[in-house]
Amino acid sequence: MTQHTEPAPEFPRPEFSRMVNADTVQRGEMVQTIEPTEAERVALARRLELESIGSLTATVRLRRVRGTMIRVSGTLEADVVQTCVVSLEPVPAHVSETFEAVFAPEDLVPDDLDEIDIDPDALDEDIPEPMHNNRIDIGELTAQYLSLGLDPYPHAAGIEFETIDEPEEEEEEVPEQRPNPFAALRQLKKPN
Repeated sequence: MTQHTEPAPEFPRPEFSRMVNADTVQRGEMVQTIEPTEAERVALARRLELESIGSLTATVRLRRVRGTMIRVSGTLEADVVQTCVVSLEPVPAHVSETFEAVFAPEDLVPDDLDEIDIDPDALDEDIPEPMHNNRIDIGELTAQYLSLGLDPYPHAAGIEFETIDEPEEEEEEVPEQRPNPFAALRQLKKPN
């Protein structure tokens, strides 16, 4: 009987991709400093809906843990220009983030995270991300954490959000309690 395996789906290459082969990572820490090219910064700015990314540098540390897993930790520094959500003016911002993730071979990561019994006491423990073809894209990981570090509501200096006064909710009037007509019958039924 011949097994038919479907080819892995092709994903578009990320704007800022820096692959590390997991076989090159040992128990000792491996450190890489990465920066996107100008073309990569332009493409990544488009993806993250930024006016521009002036600079982006990440220092990434990789270390083998539990035999087949790789712990990735890093710091990133970026100078970006966002758009004010009120005036649409450019808003320069500096982003400084730290990040950490654990990667494991694809066969060790469940397809459906709903199948995992998560112990609430072990929430500090990372659920591993899958390595694709035994590789980790530390550039894409950096881009994802840059995205998380952006101000979701950037506003230019001197611009403040207007607060909208919402009408106060009227308290519902509790209807007056009417005497229960059967209460009198209960009184009559009581033995003396």
